[in-house]
Amino acid sequence: MDDKIHARSTGPYSMITQQPLGGKAQFGGQRFGEMECWAMQAYGAAYTLQELLTIKSDDTVGRVKVYEAIVKGENIPEPGIPESFKVLLKELQSLCLNVEVLSSDGAAIELREGEDEDLERAAANLGINLSRNESASVEDLA
Repeated sequence: MDDKIHARSTGPYSMITQQPLGGKAQFGGQRFGEMECWAMQAYGAAYTLQELLTIKSDDTVGRVKVYEAIVKGENIPEPGIPESFKVLLKELQSLCLNVEVLSSDGAAIELREGEDEDLERAAANLGINLSRNESASVEDLA
């Protein structure tokens, strides 16, 4: 029965999308697909869905800020922009499309590129290695 059970608190992430790797063999996270999102939405669990799709997935800044807030005993901050959205923007820009992100009132939102350096500095202060290779094994994490 032990070979069927799998859980993770933290582990390796994809270098491109920053999403948790999939599968037990890669010490990955649980897949939360489109139909599961629809079920959570129908159930009315908007905040849980937001947490699953940002902080617990590919919101690199939020991931570190949440860990820091838990360690310090503070309230968990609002989630940031998922890395998958940033990848989508870069793919559209590579097609020579001028993409602007607008707020609800129509004002353009500036996506800072320097967040990565701030994130790495904050993570290093907490003892978190964000440059971990995708092929990390369970032994590497211990």
